[in-house]
Amino acid sequence: MREVPPTVYVARHGETAWSLTGQHTGLNDLPLTANGERNSRRLGERLQGLTFAKVLTSPLQRAARTCELAGLRPVAETDRDLVEWDYGQYEGLRSAEILAARPDWQLFRDGCPGGESPQDVAARADSRGASRPRDRWRCDPVLQRPFSPCPDRPLARPRAEIRREVLPSEHREPQCARLRAQALAARDSPLE
Repeated sequence: MREVPPTVYVARHGETAWSLTGQHTGLNDLPLTANGERNSRRLGERLQGLTFAKVLTSPLQRAARTCELAGLRPVAETDRDLVEWDYGQYEGLRSAEILAARPDWQLFRDGCPGGESPQDVAARADSRGASRPRDRWRCDPVLQRPFSPCPDRPLARPRAEIRREVLPSEHREPQCARLRAQALAARDSPLE
């Protein structure tokens, strides 16, 4: 008999001052803006009526507050492995500032000095976040908060259906869509 993959809903935290200005935000624990709080409440409205087998959130306040305002905090588990990409020396910088100093820099190839490499982030996603819904919760929906370098990029795409409830953000790097397509194509196979 064929296994039915879980349905995974992935939600990004609401807007922060740095996501609004396009600054790379990793481990800096920024609060939501008023608009980010409003969008988080709207997310809760969109998810109303759904029951989740598991809700996971990063410990950072922007994610935890989004979870709370969406009405999911009472059932949520905090997971340190779901924090954002550690941008190291690039924390708080915009892509244009990084590229001015290092024109050939690509986050998904080069990572960040003093922070995480793409391999570090992939290992964290594969060992904990991306494989967890498939391994543990076979039928019921799971809501998981991604640690993603840009709002458009999901963690991974196993054959499980991923429905993305994405909060609006102004942080949209031009390369995100292309890199997302490449990542999805490369990882569009069942997790073994």
